[in-house]
Amino acid sequence: MTRYYLAIDIGASSGRHIVGWQEEGALRTEEVYRFKNGVTEADGHLTWDVGRLEREVRAGIDAALEKYPGLESLSIDTWGVDYVLLKEREPVLPCYAYRDSRTETAVPRVQGLLPFEELYARTGVQFQPFNTIYQLYADKLAGRLEGVTGWLMMPEYLMWRLCESAPPCGHEYTNASTTGLLNAATGEFDLEIIKRLGLPESLFGELCQPGTPLGEYKGIKVLLCPTHDTASAVEGIPMENGVEGTDQLFLSSGTWSLLGAKLPQAVTTPESRRANFSNEGGVGYIRYLKNIMGMWMANNLRAELCPGEDFPAIVRAAQESAYPGLVDVTAQRFMAPGSMSGEMSAALAESGFDAPKTCGDYFRCAYRSLAKCYGESVRELESLTGRKYATLYIVGGGAKNDFLNRLTEEETGLRVVALPIEATALGNLKCQIRAEEESQC
Repeated sequence: MTRYYLAIDIGASSGRHIVGWQEEGALRTEEVYRFKNGVTEADGHLTWDVGRLEREVRAGIDAALEKYPGLESLSIDTWGVDYVLLKEREPVLPCYAYRDSRTETAVPRVQGLLPFEELYARTGVQFQPFNTIYQLYADKLAGRLEGVTGWLMMPEYLMWRLCESAPPCGHEYTNASTTGLLNAATGEFDLEIIKRLGLPESLFGELCQPGTPLGEYKGIKVLLCPTHDTASAVEGIPMENGVEGTDQLFLSSGTWSLLGAKLPQAVTTPESRRANFSNEGGVGYIRYLKNIMGMWMANNLRAELCPGEDFPAIVRAAQESAYPGLVDVTAQRFMAPGSMSGEMSAALAESGFDAPKTCGDYFRCAYRSLAKCYGESVRELESLTGRKYATLYIVGGGAKNDFLNRLTEEETGLRVVALPIEATALGNLKCQIRAEEESQC
């Protein structure tokens, strides 16, 4: 009898409900529901409408059940770092988005209590102003933690709402590893960090591993996959099994580009810290990676300059352009600019380049700058791990961009294998299938 599973993969710009099943030794999939996602501006802050997200999740499950009434299980993955505070069973709103600027005052306060050199040595997590550690401290400064009884990362919250379990489910390891609050050596919450920041210790319990069952929704088992979307994506890439000795890298190319390797243990050296590499949890390994600007830059340019144009035409225009300018795609100025083209033009002028004249010029600059950053990051990664790599697997939306793939091959010197697949959903599904098989042993 064929068993069907549902992966709900929610990114910063869209969500997808994908049903998967095994057929003739292969994992087949069908997308049954898709919805738009995005931040909402409220009172000068960027927030997530968690109520709408929950409604879309439920609507997509109904659509899946209509076509596949015998669903075995489901799981949800999303981006990392963001969370929902709880007072008993009620969410504390608004739910802030990671691109919001509210951590500007929290970052120096945290680093005054815990210098980043020490923080990185303990956690191995790269500095990003939106890391959960800074968001939670911003909540503390604003008094938002008063009376709070729990907090859940975004996918945990949505699954808890489906199951209506009490108390709320625990934190899943791969997503918790993005918070900047886990000890890299133990893989558990670092209570020394939590004490020194004065965060309520009662909010930080034991972690749950992918495969942990949470409950049921409409007769469907709800369980944890690797709930951080990049962790699921890496599980979905057909890389060699094992960690030791592999000469392969991965690049999950979406709103963000996550470039890295599977390692048996974290790298928390001062050199790794200075290069801003991160150690995040995988399923039995460390995802050693760098968080790089991804399609966010191109998506913003398109919305601003040519909203009616499709990306194949945009890529052709970029290929036909001869514009020579490059920008530093990791610069904070590109995180949430009022005008992406304006910010790029300003950065280019500061570097002595004339302003781009056409849409193709802007996109050529974006793609070439991104590929250059990939190349620099690969060389850093090789130096930090003491390994040489031969192949780079690219998955996600960016894998469809042949021009960017060619530029990446040139800049990295690696063989690029582009897999325009729903790697995140595949990894989510593989974990569910594995959990089902193990439960029958």
